[in-house]
Amino acid sequence: MRTDTALGLDPYGFAGTALSEPAHAALVALSETLDERVRPLLADAWETGTMPGEILEALIPLELMTPKGVSEPEASSSLFSGLRNFVLARTDVSVATLYNAQSGLFRAAIRWGGSPEQFAALDPQVRSFAVRGVFALTEPKHGSDIAGGMATTAVRDGEEWVISGAKRWIGGAANADVLTVFARESDGAVRAFLVPRESAGVTLVPMTGKIALRPMQNAVIQLDAVRVPESARLQNVSSWRDVARILRAMRSDVAWIATGLQAGALEAALRYVTAREQFGTPIGGFQLVQEKLARMLGNLTSSLALVVQLSQRQDAGEFADENSALAKMHTARLARETVALAREVLGGNGILLEHDVARFFADAEAVYSYEGTHEITSLIVGRALTGLSAFTPSPAKEKS
Repeated sequence: MRTDTALGLDPYGFAGTALSEPAHAALVALSETLDERVRPLLADAWETGTMPGEILEALIPLELMTPKGVSEPEASSSLFSGLRNFVLARTDVSVATLYNAQSGLFRAAIRWGGSPEQFAALDPQVRSFAVRGVFALTEPKHGSDIAGGMATTAVRDGEEWVISGAKRWIGGAANADVLTVFARESDGAVRAFLVPRESAGVTLVPMTGKIALRPMQNAVIQLDAVRVPESARLQNVSSWRDVARILRAMRSDVAWIATGLQAGALEAALRYVTAREQFGTPIGGFQLVQEKLARMLGNLTSSLALVVQLSQRQDAGEFADENSALAKMHTARLARETVALAREVLGGNGILLEHDVARFFADAEAVYSYEGTHEITSLIVGRALTGLSAFTPSPAKEKS
């Protein structure tokens, strides 16, 4: 069985394709750091519903957005960023989500939404975490229908903008310096603003009671006539199509996370079944257990094939909503099955944090829904297949 120090079980060698030696070394260093400094913190982080500061303290010095010896094109490629998310999620989905909030959503908003001058000024600070940011799009009453239902407003007042509304499910907001807030003008134009978290009129309310991604802190953001200068507006966002361009790239990151959590669940299950004995023998030698393990590996391997090919196409300049939606939809669905099988082979111990599987089991439910629910992603794929939109109301009637 093919195994890689950083990437784990990969019988067909999909994940090792087209990586330079320095890039691979960066992932090995990440994997080792996660095992030595992050994994020991996770059970307590889950129990307390908090994200230990030591986790980012361990990850930031690795400079994972610009690893030493890795060229800028490769470091910023969909394949490398995807594999980085895979390795992070293989340890913990909250950790992957925390890092990707900065390296993925926030950085992509500036890269695709900002002017060249804004990107040049901000990107070095994003890569070093000197400026930490989050992506504030979802609202209390608008998730899947945010394209047409966005209620947060932006009104131009001379050289300033006045923003009012609310955002919900914003991970990492409490520790961010900047909130990337999306809002709509009265004429329907969608804008994006870099709002300092401590601006007058900004209130953060922590969300509690989550059964998944517990260490990842989410917040509701209230915006009460928040004023920002025109210079805080991301210059290349003026319609929902511009927002969709950002999301198109980001959905592939979630597919990689869904794949990584499958790898983590399978490896945790393997550790358990080779050590746990029942009826006088390790349970890994039972036929029914091996059948479940084989199905898990099949799900993981097919997911790897899908996300690697998707990333390689994106790195070649081919971005399509239906491709990223298909990958997210399919890998997240397989993740649900994979973690359920992992929990099954652990029996009652599958619900205990000490064996790791319980975290992956719960987190698969969150991944199944975020960055596009199964239903929404399937409708994007269906629209591409048939040429007919099944969205209600039709996106063709939405303001752009």
